[in-house]
Amino acid sequence: MAVKLPRTIRLDPSDTFVYNRAAEPGEWAVTGTFLFFGVDTGGLAGKERQAFRAGFLGIDSFGWSTLAVVTEASAEERTEAVERLSEQLVTHCGAPDMDRARAAAEEEIDFAQSLCDHPPNTLLGIQRTSEGDGIREKFRTLHRNASRLEPINAFRVIEVEEEEEEMQLDDIDLHAMAREQK
Repeated sequence: MAVKLPRTIRLDPSDTFVYNRAAEPGEWAVTGTFLFFGVDTGGLAGKERQAFRAGFLGIDSFGWSTLAVVTEASAEERTEAVERLSEQLVTHCGAPDMDRARAAAEEEIDFAQSLCDHPPNTLLGIQRTSEGDGIREKFRTLHRNASRLEPINAFRVIEVEEEEEEMQLDDIDLHAMAREQK
């Protein structure tokens, strides 16, 4: 049974200099918000602040990507993504054992999967803000107006859908990126 999961994508080289560690294009991705729990996000600066504000976490590199793309995945690929994220949670986050890490990874992959209720090749953006004692996430989708005469690919983005009016990715102009790709 096929599912849809987000993969990291790099439309230009900017991720390699806006994040301490950029995800490689094509990695399975999760939001990565869990890495900011218990962190004084108001004290973040520079590349760490950018990761907090607008990064998806690539599960192989544990690096950041500004955008993710909705991609079809097999059940086996989904299972492999859960296992890889479980390993990373033990290695990088101090999960006490693989069983607990796997349960947490399963939740993260489930949430990432829930973001992919869009056609393949839809681009996803994220914006995080601190609000009181919590973190708020807003998601944005970018679609291409499909023409039956042209193949769909993620590099010709021309239509934007926002979940909330005030959604903006600070320091990144996705509309300008889309216009440049025409």
